[in-house]
Amino acid sequence: MAPLRPTLSDLVRETGLSSATVDRVINNRQGVHPRTRDLVLTTAKRLGYLSEVEAPTVAESQLGRLRFSFLLPAGNNAFIAALRRQIEAQAAARPELDVRIETIEGFNPSSLARHLDQVPAGLDGLGLVALDHPLVREGLRRLAQRGVKVATLVSDVLTVPRVAYIGVDNRQAGRLAGYILGRFLVGRDAPKVAFFAGSRFYRGHEEREMGFRSVLAEDFPGVQVVAQCESMDDPDRAHAETQALLNVHPDLAAIYNAGAGNPGIARALGERDLSRRVVLIGHEATEGNKRLLLEGVLDAVIDQNPRVEAREALNALTMAARQESYAVVAPRLQVVFRENLPED
Repeated sequence: MAPLRPTLSDLVRETGLSSATVDRVINNRQGVHPRTRDLVLTTAKRLGYLSEVEAPTVAESQLGRLRFSFLLPAGNNAFIAALRRQIEAQAAARPELDVRIETIEGFNPSSLARHLDQVPAGLDGLGLVALDHPLVREGLRRLAQRGVKVATLVSDVLTVPRVAYIGVDNRQAGRLAGYILGRFLVGRDAPKVAFFAGSRFYRGHEEREMGFRSVLAEDFPGVQVVAQCESMDDPDRAHAETQALLNVHPDLAAIYNAGAGNPGIARALGERDLSRRVVLIGHEATEGNKRLLLEGVLDAVIDQNPRVEAREALNALTMAARQESYAVVAPRLQVVFRENLPED
């Protein structure tokens, strides 16, 4: 069967422009900014929508390129690494964008605020995984006053002038995790559970905890949350926190980890032969988490799609820089078990 020919809807999705704007370019109508026209025609040729379109020369494509920067937390968080790869790959396919990515200390509000103040002049947009802290909020406000468009990724910050939040509804994600965990524990007498966060400076992790506790109180009132731990998304720290937790609560029934660090938790459970007894719910279908699911250590993960988040971040910043409206497509939450592992 011959491959389906790309449609106008494909161009709208890939460029992040409105259907009316794309239609004007394809039909060579007036009233379109040259930079927007170049984006549509370049995308059309890349997708095979228009086979005879002349691609802009290198010199032409450099004119008016939008300059974006992304600040992502350093460390060994596999989801953040996947998000970075997606941003790099998708930005490379969009000649109208000049995208740089910097990794910084992920849990230090002072460091992040300094980086915000050091954003170079002429930058059109910034995407970041932000910490919800007064220093960071003020840094984002100063950045907006300079005319830089800001999009928050994965974890939001409210009351700051951002153009979009790109990520899942984290309170809903926490409720989903709580519901799954509660169902796993049906029949156990007053089961004890623990909540792990990467950092409480991440609003997303706080929202996951709120949702988690809410659904337990509503639907599983016999479940006891006996501990709250911070792993800083570090497997070694997660391992130490789990060991200390099990020393106090050797009869622990379950752990919900709202951040990274699942390998450390799994190692601690394995060292005490508890891998099959303690229910473990985590986030993101990374390669490491897939292995833990297959081994039966992780029982389920709540997944979000880094490809969609990278695409929507680039689209939202592009449209904001062009002073055009854009409706962000929120990534969908997916529950992943060992029986429905995704391919990517």
